[in-house]
Amino acid sequence: MDKRICHLLSAILLLSIISCSRQYDVVVVGGTPGGIMTAVSASRSGHSALILERNGTVGGLPANGLGATDIATRGATTGLFLEFVTRIKDYYVNQYGADSKQVKDCSDGYHFEPHIAEMVFREMLEECRNVTVRNMMQFDCAPENISMKGNKIRSIVVTDRTSGRKEVIKGRVFVDATYEGDLGAAAGVPFRIGREGKEEFDEPVAGKIYKYWRGPVGEGTTYEGDSTIQAYNYRLCLTRDSLNKVPFRKPDNYDREEYVSLIDDILYGRHTGVATLKVTDAMREANKAAILAGGRTSIPDDPWGMAKLSSMNWLPNGKTDANNQHMAFISTDLPEENWQWPTASWEWRDAFAKRLRDYTEGLLWFAANDEEVPESFRKEVSKWGYAADEYTDNGNFPRQVYVREGRRFEGMYFFTANDALDSTDRGPIHFDGITASHYALDSHAHHKREPGRIHLDGFLSWPTQVYNVPYGVIVPREVTNLLLPVPVSGSHIGFSTIRMEPCWMALGQAAGTAAALAIDNRTSVQDVNVTVLQDKLLEQGATLVYMPGHSPSDSDFIRLQKEALAKASMARDMK
Repeated sequence: MDKRICHLLSAILLLSIISCSRQYDVVVVGGTPGGIMTAVSASRSGHSALILERNGTVGGLPANGLGATDIATRGATTGLFLEFVTRIKDYYVNQYGADSKQVKDCSDGYHFEPHIAEMVFREMLEECRNVTVRNMMQFDCAPENISMKGNKIRSIVVTDRTSGRKEVIKGRVFVDATYEGDLGAAAGVPFRIGREGKEEFDEPVAGKIYKYWRGPVGEGTTYEGDSTIQAYNYRLCLTRDSLNKVPFRKPDNYDREEYVSLIDDILYGRHTGVATLKVTDAMREANKAAILAGGRTSIPDDPWGMAKLSSMNWLPNGKTDANNQHMAFISTDLPEENWQWPTASWEWRDAFAKRLRDYTEGLLWFAANDEEVPESFRKEVSKWGYAADEYTDNGNFPRQVYVREGRRFEGMYFFTANDALDSTDRGPIHFDGITASHYALDSHAHHKREPGRIHLDGFLSWPTQVYNVPYGVIVPREVTNLLLPVPVSGSHIGFSTIRMEPCWMALGQAAGTAAALAIDNRTSVQDVNVTVLQDKLLEQGATLVYMPGHSPSDSDFIRLQKEALAKASMARDMK
């Protein structure tokens, strides 16, 4: 058959399976917390918003195990994030009483069960009459799935994963709220993957680095950049409650050899903390003998039982947010195998997600059941299990991989570690700040265990001060109707602090408000009046510059915020 006829028939077939939806003011790809707050803020600003979420749920990581909120200074980030936290606490107060253990364990709303996070997110969305949420809608990063006129996105094509049907989605402003940055990449926004070397931005812990946990840098550190990314894992919801516990299970694709190094780590008390610098061979041998006799570890700072496999924080109702154990050589992170994720197809990502689940379930089953694991250790691990009332549609296992880092775009402002380092108690101030935030420079491993190394390459935490985040990190340089509140513009190490969910929620709030201003004033996102944007955010209870002892409820808070921003603007103009 003639090639032209084949192409024509293909085009006709494609048109037959594509339906056109109505146009929305703001189209958000990704039902992450950043995406949710984008839609909520756009809606509260009087505009329609559509969230396109690939999974059957919304809420990203907080609804999938990240229940111990990653924020170093409470009060630094407010606005819609604080509203979310307040609603969490109100739920536990109303459900269990103000003096209940659940309220105490929710830590003023900063600690929560996964299904409660999803419930609160959905409540916030349902209260917005002009927000539409469509689950099981997949955007694939490919040229044929985006239509642009010059530097402006006209529409995107998404696939309904339930029916297989493709749909054209039209919008006035588009927002990439995915952890991967798929929409921004399809629109041609330049991005980075991997880690920069120390020399590029003079960041203190950039590039290849081996570091004792809470200790010094060690041998092998070169600070050189490369194309690797930090490890992903699942944030597990575990419990010791016998009435709500599902035992660990052996996955079909179980490979015992992946976990055998854990046995010697247990016996000899091996971990990556700074305390190991003072551990002698004699201490390790004595530790082994004691454990084989039915005891437990005596090595300083050596975690025991489930704590050696996972770093856990308590949540209400006897549950935990179980993360990778920072001091472990083998834990729930799976370095190296995820390097392809940021630019991979969803078919590849789904396969890796299954591989990561098998690996994680296999690790827990091995630690609780393998006969070569010391009995005293197995008994401790076996006290734990999956929370039976979480993820009931997915075998009590999180539905979403913890994608710590995907594409990082190069926007109007490029955020580096230096934007979070300062000697003042409120950190660096940008005149165009749209939120304050605070967390350490935080990167997980880039490589698996290597013989003779003190730790896993790239695993580190480095202190910062409270800082504020400029509008430019969510704005591409050229695409005029696209905002990037999740895959923001920054270096690997700069991104490692900005990537926490409270900050992403605040950036989403700013994105929704900026989108509304761009639509109202018929301007590009680059030409949004930042002063007006800041005024709107302050009216919404956001904190743009952290001021110890002050909060948005203070009568003079907005005035003090504007004064601090004005000083930052003057300092910039004087340079």
